[in-house]
Amino acid sequence: MDEDTVRTGDGAGAETVQWRRDTSTSRTVRLLWMFGVGTFFAAISIVICWRLYRLGDEAFGGVGRIAVLALIAAGAATVIALAVANDTEGHIARVAGPLPFDAPTGASADRAMDAAVGTVAMGAIIGVLMGVGRYVSQNELLAVGAGPFTGLAALFLPLALIALVLASFLQSVGTLDSDEGAIYLYEPDQRIDLEVITDVSIRRLGDIAILKLNYAQPGGQYVQGPRRIVVPPAVARDVAALVGS
Repeated sequence: MDEDTVRTGDGAGAETVQWRRDTSTSRTVRLLWMFGVGTFFAAISIVICWRLYRLGDEAFGGVGRIAVLALIAAGAATVIALAVANDTEGHIARVAGPLPFDAPTGASADRAMDAAVGTVAMGAIIGVLMGVGRYVSQNELLAVGAGPFTGLAALFLPLALIALVLASFLQSVGTLDSDEGAIYLYEPDQRIDLEVITDVSIRRLGDIAILKLNYAQPGGQYVQGPRRIVVPPAVARDVAALVGS
């Protein structure tokens, strides 16, 4: 059974299944969110760090460059250490203690750490691509110069936007009531009567199932309702079994 799925029943065959798919319960949604947010934050951070690097070089020469690089490395190491710590929330509170704002707690702390880890990971990937491109260009190793590397680095931005859209689409909260033969979706509120569903098809995406619903058309009348919904795989199997019966 999925961690985000709760089953309740009356012992007479009727069963209600409640689920929640979001960044807290779905690894697929979480990874998409981390990639999307991390890429945008990484792009901003790279611009800021490069500007600081240039300022340090102009003001203090080699010492300034080393100081900026050490600061960047210390920040990345701090994020990694917090991510692997047992009491991440407590460590965040201690790190943020001297700062003039409250440290995030609970789900907010988890999302902050996901964003920080995504930023470090994507910053490293984009930074390596740009560094390799600069090296290739300066040494004239390729006729096209740094184009392939900088182009690949730039491609991460539209991919990050797509990842955020997917993460939003793949989130869902709902209830399957087998006694009433209905699916209740929340955010926004919708009710799907399984009696008007003629067939369902299931497509898996990581730990998520996308249900494609085919509606009956009594008297040629169009039946309103979502044609695709996102549910846990166990709920998808239950819906397919109910429609098939």
